[in-house]
Amino acid sequence: MARTVEFKKSLQTELLVGDGAMATLLYQQGSALGASTEELTLNNPDWVRSVHLAYLRAGARVIETNTYAANREGLARYGLETKTTRINRAAVQLAREAIEKADKDAFVVGTVGSILAGRIRSRDLEEYRDVYEEQAVALLHEGADGLLLETFYDLEELLLALDVLKPLTQSSGTPVIAQLSLVEVGRTRDGYELGTAFEQLRAAGADMVGLNCRLGPAEILRSIENTVVPEGLALSAFPNAGRLGLIDGEFSYTSTANYFGESAVKLWEQGVGLIGGCCGTTPEHIKAISDALADRPRIIRTNPDPVRPRLEVIDGDLRPLRHVTTEKPSVLDIVKERHTVIVEYDTPRDLDIERFVTGSIELHNAGADAVTIADNSLASTRMSNMALGSIIKREYGIETLVHVACRDRNLIGQQSHLMGLHALGINQILVVTGDPARYGDLPGSSSVFDVSSFDLIRMVKQLNEGIAFSGKPMKNRARFVVGAAFNPHVRRLETAVARLERKVEAGADYIMTQPVYDVETIIAIREATQHIQVPIFIGVMPITSSRNAEFLHNEVPGIKIADSIRQRIKRYEGERAREEGVEIAKELLDEAVKHFRGIYLMTPFHYYEMTAELTRYVHEITKAERAVLAVPDRIH
Repeated sequence: MARTVEFKKSLQTELLVGDGAMATLLYQQGSALGASTEELTLNNPDWVRSVHLAYLRAGARVIETNTYAANREGLARYGLETKTTRINRAAVQLAREAIEKADKDAFVVGTVGSILAGRIRSRDLEEYRDVYEEQAVALLHEGADGLLLETFYDLEELLLALDVLKPLTQSSGTPVIAQLSLVEVGRTRDGYELGTAFEQLRAAGADMVGLNCRLGPAEILRSIENTVVPEGLALSAFPNAGRLGLIDGEFSYTSTANYFGESAVKLWEQGVGLIGGCCGTTPEHIKAISDALADRPRIIRTNPDPVRPRLEVIDGDLRPLRHVTTEKPSVLDIVKERHTVIVEYDTPRDLDIERFVTGSIELHNAGADAVTIADNSLASTRMSNMALGSIIKREYGIETLVHVACRDRNLIGQQSHLMGLHALGINQILVVTGDPARYGDLPGSSSVFDVSSFDLIRMVKQLNEGIAFSGKPMKNRARFVVGAAFNPHVRRLETAVARLERKVEAGADYIMTQPVYDVETIIAIREATQHIQVPIFIGVMPITSSRNAEFLHNEVPGIKIADSIRQRIKRYEGERAREEGVEIAKELLDEAVKHFRGIYLMTPFHYYEMTAELTRYVHEITKAERAVLAVPDRIH
């Protein structure tokens, strides 16, 4: 009991370093392939003990038991439900043995993971009470110094778990840490703002609250710094090592250990008292945290000023100009004649479309040849691009180019969706695979992927021949101009180009690249795609801040931003930083227009003013060149 009281006091007064990932580290070592990670506690205790020991030697003082999914529900998937108590008790023993071997003053927290684990709820949460109690009793009986509730996407499930655990811990004074996982910055999956969620968790008896998993350091930092945390409430943060991405056929995380150490200092500045790592982190990441925080005291958090709802005043009414039915040239037609700019602008996450319509009008007025609209990018739910594409095209005369993802619709839905686009006069599309649903704001939803992007391109061209997906003839032919995506941020560019060639063979009419952040990559793409005889729209997305640059560089798979650029924008904040981001983008565009007639601008965080300025700039610097094309023998 004395140990639990000491840990409870340390959570309130000391700056503590937590450990890092268990499951992903074991998977990287090949130790848990095809098995339950939690079962290794019984079958291969040396592996688990060695991971604990590595984190202790790296500087961790809080060690989590290998019990994230060691509940009756989770273990039943492997036929292990009858071993629930044994696994949890053995896990506490292994963590304690590692601490003794390391001869270090450290604490053991019994880890209790979400049962829903991001899935869509199909049962009454009350049915989980006994499941949580069984696991917690085993962890407490074996002498865990504290309990850690982690990776809860829904506040309501976390509150239920706390309601079960607090009566079990009252007599011993065992502290309980409650951590949420966010699907978007500052808000839980079930719709609670983070400050409200923290307040409810404190009222429910949590000794410390925090965030773990799902987001990397930058987004967890942004969530915390913009949140009014109840006074005196201790905070924890266990970010992922950036975002999980598929690079050259392998899933991997991108954040380096040095970046993690720098991020830990920023979290400390926000008053976070327990800092560790989640998925993708290693002992090297934890050592970087420990080194960066060495000799720093625990500091009291200063909350931001409460934010008032921001009201935007827009001159004039957004009344429809006219209903536009005239067929206009596609971007494929325009790029044959001159430099062409398409601008991506995301639809809203809620039901208010005013800013989207205003931004689209501004981009059109700036000279955008088409506004391109993603299809729930990053697997995050947004308003239908079909609906908003139709509104701005038919009511404001703005050309639209909509993305069509393979992720969200089966073949029936895909053909129906394309037929609807055709009926609305939206004939310019970009076919993309789409990020898996588990990375988005509804991670429990399914990813369909009936077909690949190659298959869907071919099937769209089949509609252009007047043949349905089923092979049946149709009364009319579609008129789709079909684009394909190209990601140059891979270890071997030739492999990506070979994939691009297959898309062109499947029928792609043009190509749109991921954003590029250096001149060398622009030139490399140009050299590697000399032989491809369809237009390529080179992607440029302006940086908005130093934090945005560091996030892209350290947490987004495949993207690297030169040290000189990151240092350059680091000197500025707010609007001045965005101005510098536009200047950097202009320098890239100066080079891009020498090699590509297609320019693809991506609007960051709805700052359409930035891409409107860049659109005007492209037309300005290429106006004199329209009569003398840089590459007269081919269209690129």
